[in-house]
Amino acid sequence: MALEQKLSLKLTQKLVMTPSLQQAIKLLQMTRMELDHLLTQEMVENPVLEDTADIREDEGAETPEAEAEAEKNGDEIDHEESIENIDLEDYFGDYWESSGYASMSEHRESPPIENSLSRQPDLYDHLLWQLHMSDVSPLGREIAELIIGNLNPDGFLVASVDELQELGRDGDHGRPYRRDDVEKALCFVRGFDPPGVGYADLCESLEAQLAARLAALEDEGEEPPAEAALAQAVLEQHWDLFLRRQFPQIAKEMRVDLAELEPVVELIKTLETRPGRKFNAERAHYIEPDVYVRRISGDYVIQLNDDGMPRLRVSRAYRSMLHKMKSEGSQADAQQFIKEKIRSAVWLIKSLDQRQRTIYKVANSIVKQQREFLDHGIERLRPMVLRDVAEDIEMHESTVSRVVSNKYIHTPRGLFPMKFFFHSGIDREYGDNISSLTVKRKIEKLIEAEDPKRPLSDSELMRILNREGIQIARRTVAKYRDELNIPSSTERKKIF
Repeated sequence: MALEQKLSLKLTQKLVMTPSLQQAIKLLQMTRMELDHLLTQEMVENPVLEDTADIREDEGAETPEAEAEAEKNGDEIDHEESIENIDLEDYFGDYWESSGYASMSEHRESPPIENSLSRQPDLYDHLLWQLHMSDVSPLGREIAELIIGNLNPDGFLVASVDELQELGRDGDHGRPYRRDDVEKALCFVRGFDPPGVGYADLCESLEAQLAARLAALEDEGEEPPAEAALAQAVLEQHWDLFLRRQFPQIAKEMRVDLAELEPVVELIKTLETRPGRKFNAERAHYIEPDVYVRRISGDYVIQLNDDGMPRLRVSRAYRSMLHKMKSEGSQADAQQFIKEKIRSAVWLIKSLDQRQRTIYKVANSIVKQQREFLDHGIERLRPMVLRDVAEDIEMHESTVSRVVSNKYIHTPRGLFPMKFFFHSGIDREYGDNISSLTVKRKIEKLIEAEDPKRPLSDSELMRILNREGIQIARRTVAKYRDELNIPSSTERKKIF
């Protein structure tokens, strides 16, 4: 069999992810903060990019009408243009002389120290401050610091005494800490403020808080409440029954009337289940919406939020510089550098424009399909999936998914994530399908209106919804109730 070489033509179609397409997809799923950081970084790395707002403020640049006229007269990248000669050395020399050295010699008054931002002390700082203000031996201080370092933000100990012994070493003998020293330091830390810190168990923490409260009343010369003794007995002897809300069984074993347990339970409820809660240093994060929906003259108008975002364009100075180099046929390396930067800048500007157009299309489709919700509220929210918007704007579902990811929309009904409007529907015996969020709202209202002594079970909620024509299973009701952070009917029942 002889081998031979042949030439043949083959025509195929395949999807190619060009750099510009990859950049557009990357920008599409970015949040406002991520996009702002990226644009700032691009403006630093690419000298061809410039912010038109800064130019107009700093240099008194021409108006948009004048810019449009200049573009119409041929001020494009690939068009011929007549400009005056630019000397690169003089250009950059003027830049350094006008900005660098002047700013180095400029004297600016620093802001007052009280206006400086500082971190709020957390539970760890608060306990260490108390430890450093205490009179304790060096070994005790060392073990106490180890114990404080093994507390979680809620103030509970996450390491056992045996583990604390092995975590640290006694410098004099090279052996683990003695158990007596660890227990002594642990008892010392448990006496710090806030009461209840340093315990591994919630019940022990509540007992310590109650004891500290009674001691404070005694120091002030006040009588402790009558239910305090019963509360201590409940925590020490009947904690498991208390967690299961078996109050009649507790009353029977303690040989008291059920009515006497009501103030005891209320007293225990006033104790803190997370002793370190008030030292939580987390700050509120404010959300800036990407899209505004405003009601004007009975219609909804969509406005993209561009506040604070730079408005980029390709620098005319560099375009003119490139044209001069081409006409003179000099500095090939510099020409190639400027061409690459201009090409990168144009890709970025086009990708940003495409991103804004796509977000507008998706927001417009959401408003069009959820107009009943905007007019009447959550009860009229219709079920919608990504495919509905994708078919409406003639784009792929993956594109819509990237648009709604980590984006927020401000409507007359409030501020919502764009993903809020995409959820499944539940069948109804009559009419259109109902939104799962609407069903959750109905369950919430039914529970709010129930009798506290006879709360509605999941089966009863299912039957009520079925009578309204909503076909829903009991396990679905239980799932929605859990998502709403509503306890079960047993836990909601009011014994007293």
